[in-house]
Amino acid sequence: MSTLPQYLLGGIAFVLLAIVVNVLSQLPPFKSRNSPPLVFHMVPFIGSTISYGMDPYKFMFTNRAKYGPVFTFILLGRRMTVALGPRGNDLILNGKLSQVSAEDAYTHLTTPVFGKDVVYDVPNSVLMEQKKFVKSGLSAENLKMYVEMIADETMQFLNRDAAFEAYQSRENRVGDFHCFQAMSELTILTASRTLQGKEVRDGLDKSFADMYHDLDGGFTPLNFMFPNLPLPSYRRRDVAQQKMSDFYGDIIRRRRADGSHEHDMIASLMECTYKDGRALNDREIAHIMIALLMAGQHTSSATSSWALFHLGAQPDVVEAVYDEQVRQFGRDDGTLAPLTLDGLRSCSILDSVIRETLRLHPPIHSILRKVRTDIPVPTSLSAPSEQDAYVIPQGHYVVACPGVSAVDPLLWSDAEAFSPSRWTTHSSEKELAEKDDKGETVDYGFGAISKGTSSPYQPFGAGRHRCIGEQFAYVQLSTIIATLVRELTFESRGGVPAQDYTSMIVLPQPGSRLHYRRRQ
Repeated sequence: MSTLPQYLLGGIAFVLLAIVVNVLSQLPPFKSRNSPPLVFHMVPFIGSTISYGMDPYKFMFTNRAKYGPVFTFILLGRRMTVALGPRGNDLILNGKLSQVSAEDAYTHLTTPVFGKDVVYDVPNSVLMEQKKFVKSGLSAENLKMYVEMIADETMQFLNRDAAFEAYQSRENRVGDFHCFQAMSELTILTASRTLQGKEVRDGLDKSFADMYHDLDGGFTPLNFMFPNLPLPSYRRRDVAQQKMSDFYGDIIRRRRADGSHEHDMIASLMECTYKDGRALNDREIAHIMIALLMAGQHTSSATSSWALFHLGAQPDVVEAVYDEQVRQFGRDDGTLAPLTLDGLRSCSILDSVIRETLRLHPPIHSILRKVRTDIPVPTSLSAPSEQDAYVIPQGHYVVACPGVSAVDPLLWSDAEAFSPSRWTTHSSEKELAEKDDKGETVDYGFGAISKGTSSPYQPFGAGRHRCIGEQFAYVQLSTIIATLVRELTFESRGGVPAQDYTSMIVLPQPGSRLHYRRRQ
Protein backbone atom coordinates (compact mmCIF):
# COMPACT_ATOMS: atom_id res chain seq x y z
CA MET A 1 0.00 0.00 0.00
CA SER A 2 1.51 3.30 -1.09
CA THR A 3 1.91 6.16 1.33
CA LEU A 4 2.00 9.88 0.76
CA PRO A 5 5.44 11.47 0.54
CA GLN A 6 6.67 13.08 3.72
CA TYR A 7 6.82 16.57 2.18
CA LEU A 8 3.17 16.28 1.11
CA LEU A 9 2.11 15.14 4.56
CA GLY A 10 4.05 18.03 6.03
CA GLY A 11 2.32 20.46 3.70
CA ILE A 12 -1.12 19.17 4.63
CA ALA A 13 -0.27 19.38 8.32
CA PHE A 14 0.95 22.96 7.89
CA VAL A 15 -2.27 24.00 6.10
CA LEU A 16 -4.45 22.35 8.77
CA LEU A 17 -2.45 24.03 11.54
CA ALA A 18 -2.79 27.41 9.81
CA ILE A 19 -6.57 26.94 9.57
CA VAL A 20 -6.82 25.98 13.25
CA VAL A 21 -4.73 28.96 14.36
CA ASN A 22 -6.75 31.27 12.09
CA VAL A 23 -10.07 30.06 13.53
CA LEU A 24 -8.84 30.33 17.13
CA SER A 25 -7.63 33.89 16.53
CA GLN A 26 -11.19 34.88 15.66
CA LEU A 27 -12.68 33.65 18.93
CA PRO A 28 -13.80 36.28 21.50
CA PRO A 29 -10.85 35.94 23.94
CA PHE A 30 -8.41 36.94 21.19
CA LYS A 31 -10.38 39.80 19.62
CA SER A 32 -9.74 43.46 20.36
CA ARG A 33 -12.81 45.19 21.76
CA ASN A 34 -12.20 48.36 19.72
CA SER A 35 -11.55 46.63 16.40
CA PRO A 36 -14.46 46.29 13.98
CA PRO A 37 -15.90 42.77 13.96
CA LEU A 38 -14.09 40.41 11.58
CA VAL A 39 -16.15 38.34 9.13
CA PHE A 40 -15.55 34.73 10.11
CA HIS A 41 -13.44 32.77 7.64
CA MET A 42 -11.77 29.38 7.72
CA VAL A 43 -8.82 29.80 5.38
CA PRO A 44 -6.17 32.45 6.12
CA PHE A 45 -5.14 34.85 3.34
CA ILE A 46 -8.10 33.76 1.15
CA GLY A 47 -10.56 34.97 3.77
CA SER A 48 -13.83 36.18 2.22
CA THR A 49 -12.39 36.67 -1.26
CA ILE A 50 -14.66 34.17 -2.99
CA SER A 51 -17.98 35.19 -1.43
CA TYR A 52 -17.21 38.90 -1.85
CA GLY A 53 -16.08 38.46 -5.45
CA MET A 54 -19.11 36.41 -6.49
CA ASP A 55 -21.71 38.92 -5.30
CA PRO A 56 -20.43 41.92 -3.30
CA TYR A 57 -23.93 43.30 -2.62
CA LYS A 58 -25.20 40.03 -1.18
CA PHE A 59 -21.98 39.82 0.85
CA MET A 60 -22.48 43.34 2.24
CA PHE A 61 -26.14 42.89 3.20
CA THR A 62 -25.53 39.46 4.75
CA ASN A 63 -22.70 40.71 6.94
CA ARG A 64 -24.48 43.93 7.86
CA ALA A 65 -27.21 41.73 9.32
CA LYS A 66 -24.59 39.77 11.31
CA TYR A 67 -22.13 42.45 12.39
CA GLY A 68 -23.72 45.86 11.86
CA PRO A 69 -22.74 48.59 9.37
CA VAL A 70 -19.00 48.42 10.17
CA PHE A 71 -17.02 45.20 9.77
CA THR A 72 -13.71 43.91 8.43
CA PHE A 73 -13.11 41.09 5.98
CA ILE A 74 -10.00 39.50 4.48
CA LEU A 75 -9.41 39.93 0.74
CA LEU A 76 -6.32 37.99 -0.36
CA GLY A 77 -4.43 38.95 2.77
CA ARG A 78 -5.63 42.57 2.86
CA ARG A 79 -7.80 43.76 5.72
CA MET A 80 -10.79 45.59 4.24
CA THR A 81 -13.02 47.50 6.65
CA VAL A 82 -16.47 48.29 5.32
CA ALA A 83 -18.60 51.23 6.49
CA LEU A 84 -22.10 50.96 5.04
CA GLY A 85 -24.94 53.42 4.65
CA PRO A 86 -24.88 57.18 4.10
CA ARG A 87 -22.92 57.71 7.34
CA GLY A 88 -20.38 55.13 6.28
CA ASN A 89 -20.03 56.78 2.89
CA ASP A 90 -19.44 60.10 4.62
CA LEU A 91 -16.81 58.61 6.94
CA ILE A 92 -14.77 57.32 3.99
CA LEU A 93 -15.50 59.59 1.02
CA ASN A 94 -15.21 62.76 3.09
CA GLY A 95 -12.27 61.45 5.10
CA LYS A 96 -9.34 63.75 5.76
CA LEU A 97 -6.26 63.43 3.56
CA SER A 98 -4.25 62.70 6.70
CA GLN A 99 -6.45 59.65 7.37
CA VAL A 100 -7.38 58.09 4.03
CA SER A 101 -5.76 58.08 0.62
CA ALA A 102 -7.18 57.17 -2.79
CA GLU A 103 -3.68 57.50 -4.24
CA ASP A 104 -2.29 54.79 -1.94
CA ALA A 105 -5.23 52.53 -2.81
CA TYR A 106 -5.24 52.83 -6.59
CA THR A 107 -1.97 54.08 -8.05
CA HIS A 108 -0.52 50.60 -8.59
CA LEU A 109 -3.57 49.87 -10.81
CA THR A 110 -4.05 53.18 -12.61
CA THR A 111 -0.51 54.47 -13.22
CA PRO A 112 0.57 51.61 -15.53
CA VAL A 113 -2.59 52.22 -17.60
CA PHE A 114 -3.00 56.01 -17.53
CA GLY A 115 0.70 56.87 -17.33
CA LYS A 116 2.99 58.84 -15.05
CA ASP A 117 2.38 62.30 -13.57
CA VAL A 118 -1.42 62.26 -13.69
CA VAL A 119 -4.38 61.17 -11.57
CA TYR A 120 -3.12 59.04 -8.64
CA ASP A 121 0.54 59.31 -9.64
CA VAL A 122 0.70 62.90 -8.33
CA PRO A 123 0.07 64.55 -4.95
CA ASN A 124 -3.60 65.17 -4.24
CA SER A 125 -3.21 68.93 -4.66
CA VAL A 126 -1.92 68.41 -8.22
CA LEU A 127 -4.75 65.98 -8.97
CA MET A 128 -7.27 68.61 -7.88
CA GLU A 129 -5.72 71.07 -10.34
CA GLN A 130 -5.85 68.49 -13.12
CA LYS A 131 -9.52 67.85 -12.36
CA LYS A 132 -10.13 71.59 -12.65
CA PHE A 133 -8.44 71.60 -16.06
CA VAL A 134 -10.70 68.81 -17.30
CA LYS A 135 -13.79 70.42 -15.85
CA SER A 136 -13.02 73.68 -17.66
CA GLY A 137 -12.99 71.75 -20.93
CA LEU A 138 -16.56 70.59 -20.31
CA SER A 139 -17.99 74.05 -20.92
CA ALA A 140 -21.66 74.68 -21.65
CA GLU A 141 -20.70 75.76 -25.17
CA ASN A 142 -18.89 72.48 -25.84
CA LEU A 143 -21.66 70.36 -24.32
CA LYS A 144 -24.21 71.97 -26.64
CA MET A 145 -22.05 71.10 -29.65
CA TYR A 146 -21.52 67.55 -28.40
CA VAL A 147 -25.24 66.66 -28.57
CA GLU A 148 -25.32 67.01 -32.36
CA MET A 149 -22.05 65.07 -32.72
CA ILE A 150 -23.20 62.19 -30.51
CA ALA A 151 -26.56 61.94 -32.26
CA ASP A 152 -24.82 61.86 -35.65
CA GLU A 153 -22.38 59.14 -34.55
CA THR A 154 -25.28 57.08 -33.18
CA MET A 155 -27.18 57.29 -36.46
CA GLN A 156 -24.05 56.40 -38.44
CA PHE A 157 -23.56 53.40 -36.17
CA LEU A 158 -27.14 52.19 -36.72
CA ASN A 159 -26.77 52.55 -40.47
CA ARG A 160 -23.35 50.90 -40.66
CA ASP A 161 -22.95 48.19 -38.01
CA ALA A 162 -23.71 44.65 -39.12
CA ALA A 163 -25.66 43.91 -35.92
CA PHE A 164 -28.36 46.33 -37.08
CA GLU A 165 -28.95 44.73 -40.48
CA ALA A 166 -32.66 44.32 -39.64
CA TYR A 167 -32.89 48.07 -39.04
CA GLN A 168 -30.97 48.88 -42.19
CA SER A 169 -33.29 46.73 -44.31
CA ARG A 170 -36.21 49.06 -43.43
CA GLU A 171 -38.40 45.99 -43.13
CA ASN A 172 -40.50 45.18 -40.10
CA ARG A 173 -38.08 42.47 -38.92
CA VAL A 174 -36.69 41.57 -35.52
CA GLY A 175 -32.93 41.78 -35.03
CA ASP A 176 -30.68 41.34 -32.03
CA PHE A 177 -27.27 42.55 -30.92
CA HIS A 178 -24.69 41.96 -28.20
CA CYS A 179 -25.72 44.95 -26.12
CA PHE A 180 -22.59 45.69 -24.10
CA GLN A 181 -20.30 45.13 -27.08
CA ALA A 182 -22.35 47.48 -29.25
CA MET A 183 -22.56 50.13 -26.54
CA SER A 184 -18.80 49.86 -25.96
CA GLU A 185 -18.14 50.58 -29.64
CA LEU A 186 -20.68 53.41 -29.74
CA THR A 187 -19.35 54.96 -26.55
CA ILE A 188 -15.79 55.11 -27.82
CA LEU A 189 -17.01 56.54 -31.15
CA THR A 190 -19.01 59.29 -29.49
CA ALA A 191 -16.34 60.09 -26.92
CA SER A 192 -13.65 60.31 -29.57
CA ARG A 193 -15.83 62.53 -31.79
CA THR A 194 -16.41 64.95 -28.89
CA LEU A 195 -13.88 64.93 -26.04
CA GLN A 196 -11.00 63.17 -27.73
CA GLY A 197 -10.83 65.17 -30.94
CA LYS A 198 -11.12 64.64 -34.69
CA GLU A 199 -7.64 63.11 -35.01
CA VAL A 200 -8.57 60.39 -32.53
CA ARG A 201 -11.91 59.80 -34.24
CA ASP A 202 -10.22 59.56 -37.64
CA GLY A 203 -7.62 57.20 -36.18
CA LEU A 204 -10.07 54.61 -34.86
CA ASP A 205 -8.71 51.75 -36.93
CA LYS A 206 -7.68 48.21 -36.03
CA SER A 207 -4.31 49.33 -34.64
CA PHE A 208 -6.04 51.73 -32.23
CA ALA A 209 -8.53 49.03 -31.26
CA ASP A 210 -5.64 46.65 -30.54
CA MET A 211 -3.88 49.27 -28.42
CA TYR A 212 -7.07 49.94 -26.50
CA HIS A 213 -7.72 46.22 -25.98
CA ASP A 214 -4.21 45.59 -24.62
CA LEU A 215 -4.38 48.64 -22.38
CA ASP A 216 -7.80 47.65 -21.13
CA GLY A 217 -6.36 44.24 -20.28
CA GLY A 218 -4.35 45.95 -17.53
CA PHE A 219 -7.44 47.31 -15.84
CA THR A 220 -8.73 44.21 -14.08
CA PRO A 221 -9.10 42.91 -10.50
CA LEU A 222 -6.02 40.74 -11.09
CA ASN A 223 -3.94 43.86 -11.80
CA PHE A 224 -5.30 45.52 -8.68
CA MET A 225 -4.53 42.62 -6.38
CA PHE A 226 -1.22 41.60 -7.97
CA PRO A 227 0.29 44.61 -9.76
CA ASN A 228 3.69 43.15 -10.64
CA LEU A 229 3.12 39.69 -12.08
CA PRO A 230 5.42 38.66 -14.98
CA LEU A 231 2.49 37.91 -17.30
CA PRO A 232 2.20 38.51 -21.07
CA SER A 233 -0.91 40.64 -20.51
CA TYR A 234 1.10 42.98 -18.27
CA ARG A 235 3.78 43.34 -20.94
CA ARG A 236 1.15 44.02 -23.60
CA ARG A 237 -0.37 46.65 -21.30
CA ASP A 238 2.96 48.44 -20.93
CA VAL A 239 3.68 48.41 -24.67
CA ALA A 240 0.17 49.66 -25.43
CA GLN A 241 0.47 52.46 -22.88
CA GLN A 242 3.63 53.74 -24.53
CA LYS A 243 2.10 53.54 -28.00
CA MET A 244 -1.08 55.31 -26.85
CA SER A 245 0.96 58.00 -25.11
CA ASP A 246 2.98 58.56 -28.31
CA PHE A 247 -0.23 58.63 -30.37
CA TYR A 248 -1.65 61.52 -28.33
CA GLY A 249 1.75 63.20 -28.12
CA ASP A 250 1.98 63.31 -31.93
CA ILE A 251 -1.45 64.96 -32.13
CA ILE A 252 -0.45 67.61 -29.59
CA ARG A 253 2.84 68.37 -31.34
CA ARG A 254 1.12 68.74 -34.71
CA ARG A 255 -1.43 71.10 -33.23
CA ARG A 256 1.25 73.21 -31.60
CA ALA A 257 3.08 73.38 -34.93
CA ASP A 258 0.13 74.44 -37.09
CA GLY A 259 -1.72 76.48 -34.45
CA SER A 260 -5.04 74.68 -34.98
CA HIS A 261 -7.81 74.96 -32.41
CA GLU A 262 -10.68 72.54 -31.86
CA HIS A 263 -13.58 72.35 -29.43
CA ASP A 264 -12.26 69.31 -27.62
CA MET A 265 -10.43 68.39 -24.43
CA ILE A 266 -6.95 68.37 -26.00
CA ALA A 267 -7.37 71.99 -27.09
CA SER A 268 -8.59 72.97 -23.62
CA LEU A 269 -5.72 71.22 -21.82
CA MET A 270 -3.14 72.83 -24.10
CA GLU A 271 -4.18 76.21 -22.68
CA CYS A 272 -4.05 75.22 -18.99
CA THR A 273 -1.39 76.22 -16.46
CA TYR A 274 -0.85 75.17 -12.86
CA LYS A 275 -1.01 77.65 -10.00
CA ASP A 276 2.77 78.00 -10.09
CA GLY A 277 2.57 79.18 -13.71
CA ARG A 278 3.80 75.98 -15.34
CA ALA A 279 1.86 74.80 -18.37
CA LEU A 280 0.79 71.20 -18.78
CA ASN A 281 3.44 69.42 -20.83
CA ASP A 282 2.60 67.20 -23.79
CA ARG A 283 3.06 63.96 -21.88
CA GLU A 284 0.73 65.07 -19.05
CA ILE A 285 -1.93 66.02 -21.60
CA ALA A 286 -1.53 62.68 -23.35
CA HIS A 287 -1.91 60.76 -20.10
CA ILE A 288 -4.94 62.77 -18.98
CA MET A 289 -6.54 61.96 -22.33
CA ILE A 290 -5.84 58.26 -21.81
CA ALA A 291 -7.41 58.46 -18.34
CA LEU A 292 -10.52 60.12 -19.77
CA LEU A 293 -10.78 57.51 -22.50
CA MET A 294 -10.44 54.53 -20.18
CA ALA A 295 -12.52 55.77 -17.24
CA GLY A 296 -15.43 57.16 -19.24
CA GLN A 297 -15.54 54.27 -21.69
CA HIS A 298 -16.28 51.57 -19.12
CA THR A 299 -18.84 53.44 -17.06
CA SER A 300 -20.90 54.84 -19.94
CA SER A 301 -20.86 51.52 -21.84
CA ALA A 302 -22.17 49.68 -18.80
CA THR A 303 -24.82 52.26 -17.92
CA SER A 304 -26.21 52.56 -21.45
CA SER A 305 -26.37 48.75 -21.70
CA TRP A 306 -28.29 48.43 -18.45
CA ALA A 307 -30.68 51.21 -19.48
CA LEU A 308 -31.49 49.49 -22.78
CA PHE A 309 -32.04 46.11 -21.11
CA HIS A 310 -34.48 47.67 -18.64
CA LEU A 311 -36.27 49.51 -21.43
CA GLY A 312 -36.54 46.21 -23.29
CA ALA A 313 -38.15 44.66 -20.24
CA GLN A 314 -40.70 47.48 -19.89
CA PRO A 315 -42.18 48.46 -23.28
CA ASP A 316 -44.47 51.02 -21.61
CA VAL A 317 -41.41 52.93 -20.39
CA VAL A 318 -39.89 52.89 -23.89
CA GLU A 319 -43.07 54.38 -25.29
CA ALA A 320 -43.20 56.98 -22.53
CA VAL A 321 -39.64 58.05 -23.46
CA TYR A 322 -40.63 58.16 -27.14
CA ASP A 323 -43.82 60.13 -26.49
CA GLU A 324 -41.76 62.62 -24.50
CA GLN A 325 -39.50 63.02 -27.52
CA VAL A 326 -42.55 63.78 -29.66
CA ARG A 327 -43.83 66.36 -27.19
CA GLN A 328 -40.43 68.02 -26.81
CA PHE A 329 -39.11 67.84 -30.39
CA GLY A 330 -42.17 67.13 -32.55
CA ARG A 331 -42.78 69.24 -35.66
CA ASP A 332 -46.04 70.04 -37.40
CA ASP A 333 -45.15 67.68 -40.26
CA GLY A 334 -44.85 64.73 -37.89
CA THR A 335 -41.05 64.57 -37.88
CA LEU A 336 -38.77 65.13 -34.89
CA ALA A 337 -36.42 68.08 -34.67
CA PRO A 338 -32.71 67.42 -33.96
CA LEU A 339 -31.79 66.89 -30.33
CA THR A 340 -30.53 69.89 -28.37
CA LEU A 341 -28.98 70.20 -24.93
CA ASP A 342 -31.77 72.42 -23.62
CA GLY A 343 -34.40 70.09 -25.05
CA LEU A 344 -32.82 67.01 -23.50
CA ARG A 345 -32.63 68.72 -20.13
CA SER A 346 -36.40 69.18 -20.32
CA CYS A 347 -37.00 65.45 -20.85
CA SER A 348 -37.81 64.39 -17.29
CA ILE A 349 -38.81 60.82 -18.18
CA LEU A 350 -35.55 60.21 -20.03
CA ASP A 351 -33.66 61.69 -17.09
CA SER A 352 -35.53 59.43 -14.68
CA VAL A 353 -34.61 56.34 -16.74
CA ILE A 354 -30.91 57.24 -16.49
CA ARG A 355 -31.18 58.01 -12.77
CA GLU A 356 -32.97 54.77 -12.02
CA THR A 357 -30.44 52.81 -14.07
CA LEU A 358 -27.58 54.37 -12.10
CA ARG A 359 -29.40 53.63 -8.83
CA LEU A 360 -29.73 49.93 -9.60
CA HIS A 361 -26.42 49.58 -11.46
CA PRO A 362 -23.77 52.05 -10.29
CA PRO A 363 -20.70 51.18 -12.37
CA ILE A 364 -18.40 50.70 -9.37
CA HIS A 365 -19.68 48.67 -6.43
CA SER A 366 -16.79 49.32 -4.00
CA ILE A 367 -14.76 52.50 -3.54
CA LEU A 368 -11.46 52.01 -1.69
CA ARG A 369 -9.13 54.15 0.37
CA LYS A 370 -5.91 53.18 2.18
CA VAL A 371 -5.83 54.15 5.87
CA ARG A 372 -2.86 56.38 6.72
CA THR A 373 -3.66 57.04 10.38
CA ASP A 374 -6.11 55.36 12.75
CA ILE A 375 -9.73 56.35 12.15
CA PRO A 376 -12.15 56.48 15.09
CA VAL A 377 -15.64 55.43 14.02
CA PRO A 378 -18.43 57.72 15.28
CA THR A 379 -20.76 56.05 17.76
CA SER A 380 -23.75 57.04 15.61
CA LEU A 381 -22.47 54.62 12.99
CA SER A 382 -21.65 51.52 14.97
CA ALA A 383 -21.33 51.59 18.74
CA PRO A 384 -23.56 52.53 21.68
CA SER A 385 -20.98 54.52 23.62
CA GLU A 386 -17.63 56.27 23.22
CA GLN A 387 -15.96 53.54 25.25
CA ASP A 388 -17.11 50.93 22.76
CA ALA A 389 -16.40 52.92 19.58
CA TYR A 390 -14.36 51.19 16.90
CA VAL A 391 -11.00 52.28 15.58
CA ILE A 392 -9.96 51.38 12.02
CA PRO A 393 -6.19 50.88 12.19
CA GLN A 394 -3.53 52.30 9.91
CA GLY A 395 -2.75 49.94 7.05
CA HIS A 396 -6.32 48.73 6.56
CA TYR A 397 -8.26 49.49 3.41
CA VAL A 398 -11.63 51.10 3.96
CA VAL A 399 -14.50 50.32 1.62
CA ALA A 400 -17.43 52.60 0.81
CA CYS A 401 -20.36 51.02 -1.03
CA PRO A 402 -22.79 53.70 -2.21
CA GLY A 403 -24.48 51.03 -4.31
CA VAL A 404 -25.64 49.28 -1.13
CA SER A 405 -27.40 52.43 0.06
CA ALA A 406 -28.96 52.84 -3.39
CA VAL A 407 -30.79 49.49 -3.17
CA ASP A 408 -31.28 49.32 0.60
CA PRO A 409 -34.89 48.26 1.34
CA LEU A 410 -34.66 50.28 4.56
CA LEU A 411 -34.32 53.44 2.48
CA TRP A 412 -36.22 52.75 -0.73
CA SER A 413 -39.67 51.33 -1.43
CA ASP A 414 -39.58 48.31 -3.74
CA ALA A 415 -35.82 48.83 -3.81
CA GLU A 416 -34.99 46.10 -6.36
CA ALA A 417 -37.56 47.26 -8.92
CA PHE A 418 -36.74 49.41 -11.96
CA SER A 419 -39.18 52.24 -11.37
CA PRO A 420 -38.26 55.51 -13.14
CA SER A 421 -41.44 57.11 -11.81
CA ARG A 422 -39.85 57.38 -8.37
CA TRP A 423 -37.81 60.28 -9.84
CA THR A 424 -40.70 62.10 -11.51
CA THR A 425 -43.08 62.22 -8.56
CA HIS A 426 -42.72 64.13 -5.32
CA SER A 427 -41.61 61.69 -2.64
CA SER A 428 -39.51 61.49 0.49
CA GLU A 429 -37.15 59.14 -1.37
CA LYS A 430 -36.46 61.73 -4.06
CA GLU A 431 -35.96 64.47 -1.47
CA LEU A 432 -33.51 62.31 0.47
CA ALA A 433 -31.58 61.39 -2.68
CA GLU A 434 -31.28 65.02 -3.81
CA LYS A 435 -30.68 66.77 -0.50
CA ASP A 436 -26.88 66.78 -0.76
CA ASP A 437 -27.06 68.80 -3.97
CA LYS A 438 -28.94 71.50 -2.10
CA GLY A 439 -26.70 71.62 0.95
CA GLU A 440 -23.36 73.14 1.88
CA THR A 441 -20.70 73.17 -0.84
CA VAL A 442 -16.92 73.06 -0.71
CA ASP A 443 -14.20 73.68 -3.29
CA TYR A 444 -11.45 71.06 -3.17
CA GLY A 445 -9.65 72.78 -6.00
CA PHE A 446 -11.80 71.99 -9.04
CA GLY A 447 -14.94 74.03 -8.31
CA ALA A 448 -17.68 74.01 -5.69
CA ILE A 449 -19.46 70.69 -5.16
CA SER A 450 -21.74 69.31 -2.48
CA LYS A 451 -19.89 68.79 0.79
CA GLY A 452 -22.18 66.20 2.29
CA THR A 453 -22.43 62.51 1.49
CA SER A 454 -25.62 61.86 3.39
CA SER A 455 -27.59 60.96 0.25
CA PRO A 456 -28.19 57.25 -0.39
CA TYR A 457 -27.81 57.97 -4.12
CA GLN A 458 -24.21 58.62 -5.18
CA PRO A 459 -23.53 57.04 -8.60
CA PHE A 460 -20.72 59.52 -9.29
CA GLY A 461 -19.09 59.30 -5.87
CA ALA A 462 -18.69 62.16 -3.44
CA GLY A 463 -16.13 64.42 -1.81
CA ARG A 464 -12.86 65.45 -3.40
CA HIS A 465 -12.87 62.44 -5.71
CA ARG A 466 -16.37 62.94 -7.08
CA CYS A 467 -16.47 62.28 -10.83
CA ILE A 468 -15.99 65.47 -12.83
CA GLY A 469 -17.41 63.87 -15.96
CA GLU A 470 -20.93 63.74 -14.56
CA GLN A 471 -22.37 66.39 -16.90
CA PHE A 472 -20.76 64.87 -19.98
CA ALA A 473 -21.96 61.41 -18.96
CA TYR A 474 -25.57 62.63 -18.79
CA VAL A 475 -25.22 64.35 -22.18
CA GLN A 476 -23.71 61.25 -23.76
CA LEU A 477 -26.17 58.80 -22.21
CA SER A 478 -29.29 60.88 -22.83
CA THR A 479 -28.33 61.61 -26.45
CA ILE A 480 -27.55 57.97 -27.26
CA ILE A 481 -30.69 56.62 -25.57
CA ALA A 482 -32.97 59.30 -27.08
CA THR A 483 -31.60 58.64 -30.57
CA LEU A 484 -31.99 54.87 -30.26
CA VAL A 485 -35.54 55.18 -28.88
CA ARG A 486 -36.46 57.39 -31.84
CA GLU A 487 -35.38 54.63 -34.23
CA LEU A 488 -36.00 51.34 -32.39
CA THR A 489 -38.24 49.47 -30.01
CA PHE A 490 -36.59 46.93 -27.70
CA GLU A 491 -37.30 43.54 -26.19
CA SER A 492 -35.28 41.90 -23.41
CA ARG A 493 -36.12 38.25 -24.00
CA GLY A 494 -35.46 36.37 -20.81
CA GLY A 495 -35.56 39.56 -18.76
CA VAL A 496 -32.78 41.84 -17.58
CA PRO A 497 -29.52 39.83 -17.33
CA ALA A 498 -27.81 39.20 -14.02
CA GLN A 499 -24.91 41.39 -12.91
CA ASP A 500 -21.37 40.21 -13.58
CA TYR A 501 -18.87 41.26 -10.89
CA THR A 502 -15.73 39.71 -12.37
CA SER A 503 -14.39 42.96 -13.85
CA MET A 504 -13.69 46.35 -12.28
CA ILE A 505 -17.05 47.60 -13.59
CA VAL A 506 -20.42 45.91 -12.93
CA LEU A 507 -21.51 44.56 -16.32
CA PRO A 508 -24.37 42.47 -17.73
CA GLN A 509 -23.60 38.77 -17.91
CA PRO A 510 -21.29 38.06 -20.88
CA GLY A 511 -23.05 37.43 -24.17
CA SER A 512 -26.33 39.09 -23.14
CA ARG A 513 -28.26 40.13 -26.24
CA LEU A 514 -31.08 42.58 -26.80
CA HIS A 515 -33.75 42.22 -29.49
CA TYR A 516 -35.02 45.19 -31.45
CA ARG A 517 -37.35 46.22 -34.23
CA ARG A 518 -37.20 49.34 -36.41
CA ARG A 519 -39.76 51.85 -35.18
CA GLN A 520 -42.53 52.17 -37.79
